[in-house]
Amino acid sequence: MTSKTSGPETARPPGPRPRPGGRTARTRRQVLDAVLAELGEHGYDGLTVEAVAARAGVHRTTVYRRWRDVGGLLADVLDAAGTDDWGPPDTGSLEDDLAGLNEEIHDALTARPPVVPALIAASFRSPQAAEAQRRLWDDRYARCEVVVERALARGDLPPGTEARPLLVAATAPLYHQLLLLGTAPDPLLARRAARATALAAAAGAFTGRQPAADS
Repeated sequence: MTSKTSGPETARPPGPRPRPGGRTARTRRQVLDAVLAELGEHGYDGLTVEAVAARAGVHRTTVYRRWRDVGGLLADVLDAAGTDDWGPPDTGSLEDDLAGLNEEIHDALTARPPVVPALIAASFRSPQAAEAQRRLWDDRYARCEVVVERALARGDLPPGTEARPLLVAATAPLYHQLLLLGTAPDPLLARRAARATALAAAAGAFTGRQPAADS
């Protein structure tokens, strides 16, 4: 919901939110755009403050003074993604909402250059990026909880259905297949994961109640 991110983070590549004028805001946009470009082209190991500064057209001391290091740059990219106005689909159907969300994630994870996968990978290498990635995923999942709330209001789900476990179950197959297993893009994956989760949710799989023991 990678902005599109994380979890629901991550659907479109995170980037700075456009802001009105001001030299500081313009410099920040230039630098964060440069981070995304460098990361997509060279990955975490090739990301340097010097390369970012050169690409952004600013002096490296400006970057060091504000962001200190690569970890600070990555954290700010991810934090900036959380300031956008993104919201999940509203189709009137739980399965269709989840499918639309998953399609955004699929597109973000398979886009070229691979900015979102590179950001996720970087979060395993930088403590600052890892913390910012967690904040972004928390933000994206929180925004997506309305999908479950609407389904509950329509009577499509049993009372007590928990939003976060349902959303994780719906989106996890995309990260597993496309990032962990490295499988080829699959246009049917988003819908299959959404349908399986919607069916399980309607059957009460995410109500938090323990299943009855066999007698």
